[in-house]
Formats: sequence, C-alpha cells, structure tokens
Amino acid sequence: MMHKKIPSGKEIESTKSWGTWEKEPSEFPWFYDQKETCYILEGNASVKDNTGNVISFKKGDWVVFEEGLECVWKIVEKIRKKYHFGD
Repeated sequence: MMHKKIPSGKEIESTKSWGTWEKEPSEFPWFYDQKETCYILEGNASVKDNTGNVISFKKGDWVVFEEGLECVWKIVEKIRKKYHFGD
C-alpha cells in the first residue's frame, strides 16, 4: 500500500533530521522491507505496485510506502527527497 498527501508545517519541520536521497530519471523495481515516509523536495515520479495501482508525486508531496510493497519506480524528472524508515 502507498498513499500521498500535502504535509503540515509540523511534518515538514520533522524532516530536518531525515536522510536525503536523489536519483536521475530512470525506471527500476523496488521492494520495501520496512515502512518508508518521504517528503519530496524536487522532481516528479510515479510508482506502480504489483496489483497495477499507480501513485504520482512531485515537489511538496508527503508519500508513505508500507512494509511489503513491491513496485516499480518511474522517475520522470530528477527526484530529491527526505526519507525516514519506520513509524
């Protein structure tokens, strides 16, 4: 399961201590062995799960990928995100 929303100011503030990840346009399979929460700093991408559900996200979005998610990432514009594992 995966979902997105517009984060609150408090949520954005909480990302200051999180790691940062970035990647150029590409497409690749991925498996989440633990829950990951992301705050998108720049770019545009979509993720398609193994049941065909697709979620697209861009700068300013708050995205959550649940543990056990098997998916394919498609990065359209270079992605840069803050990320955190667990709850």
